[in-house]
Amino acid sequence: MLRTVQLLGFLLFTFPLFAQTFETDLQIRPRFEYRNGYKTLLSEQQDGAEFISQRSRINFNFAHEALELKLSLQNVRVWGDVPTMRTADNNGIALFEAYGQYNLSPDFRFKLGRQVLSYDNQRILGEVGWAQQAQSHDAALFTWLPKEKHRLDVGIAVNAPAETLFEVPYTVNSYKNMQFAWYHLDRQNVAFSFLVMNTGYEFTNGVDEQEIDYLQTYGAFHKFSKGSFSGDIAVYGQTGERNDKTVSAWYGGLNLNYKLSGEWKIGAGTEYFSGTDLGSAGNINSFTPLFGTNHAFNGLMDYFFVGNHQNSVGLLDIFGKLTYSKDKFNFMATPHLFSATAELGGEDKYLGTEVDLAAGYKFSKDVAVNIGYSQMFGTDSLEILKGGDSGRTQNWAYVMVNFNPTIFTSAKAD
Repeated sequence: MLRTVQLLGFLLFTFPLFAQTFETDLQIRPRFEYRNGYKTLLSEQQDGAEFISQRSRINFNFAHEALELKLSLQNVRVWGDVPTMRTADNNGIALFEAYGQYNLSPDFRFKLGRQVLSYDNQRILGEVGWAQQAQSHDAALFTWLPKEKHRLDVGIAVNAPAETLFEVPYTVNSYKNMQFAWYHLDRQNVAFSFLVMNTGYEFTNGVDEQEIDYLQTYGAFHKFSKGSFSGDIAVYGQTGERNDKTVSAWYGGLNLNYKLSGEWKIGAGTEYFSGTDLGSAGNINSFTPLFGTNHAFNGLMDYFFVGNHQNSVGLLDIFGKLTYSKDKFNFMATPHLFSATAELGGEDKYLGTEVDLAAGYKFSKDVAVNIGYSQMFGTDSLEILKGGDSGRTQNWAYVMVNFNPTIFTSAKAD
């Protein structure tokens, strides 16, 4: 990674700059985690795990007239995953973002390459910034800004496993192709967004032939604020096919907040995901939030939708929220009540309660620390889905330090 950065720096510093801006920022983000029931219930025989992961990322941003370029390189590792004198890393350097954007006019622009697709509250499309690797897509994005406070994004992605001479199976754990349109409108203290997305997933049918199932996700997001009140509401549906099964699913979410003072805020909300009855071999009625930043929803212990709970019994999450923020310090307490929305073979649908506590302190604009503690009080019904032992203590804690300075910036005019 160092040699790559040195080469880029040499090219950028020696190339003449005319009416150009160039900025480089660096992120080093180590995070300690104690996982004692994170994502799944531990059994009586299992012990909790502890480790330190780290994201190391460098971003290069370049702009010249109507042209914008971004290159983001990163390495994600766990402390001690290679010997101290290893010549190579397990994960190596990954390309997080690499795109070019051209502004054809004030109303229209296009962006091509590896990029983050993040919209609204990131429930369906998000960066997944909590994950050290985060999420980005290889896509073409076209943006139209017809009037002030109006915006239309149209995105297209076509994926392949490699350069080939003939068609081969797509074995990457991702979609084969994707198309979406997102329209957004701002009006004073309210905002409306509408999303339509089509994703194609390749699979092998019963005669060993490759086919593509298409899943359609569509819906609306509404955000509002008035005085001390604020909130958002969203409704989405899913139709089409997945794994050669018909999909019919829906989602509804409501989030309300009230500002008690300049520092304190309370809130409450709910999310409903339709589900498929346990053991059902028929159609899929489970809603999947696809590419959302799921860690920010349904509890920080990630029992639901963070690489799990797909095509399952759905979820009803009823939660409260208490937040405090002053100067460089912030605190949040969030309890969740979880229940299934589909049948659990006659068992109680109540899955458990999770309590999340999180705090952060910003030492400076470049250095911040975040800490958190969560505990899951699972039920026998949660054991049916996750296994493990709900009777033992299931908790999770973390400490994360984020160093994120801008290390170079330059601007020159003609």
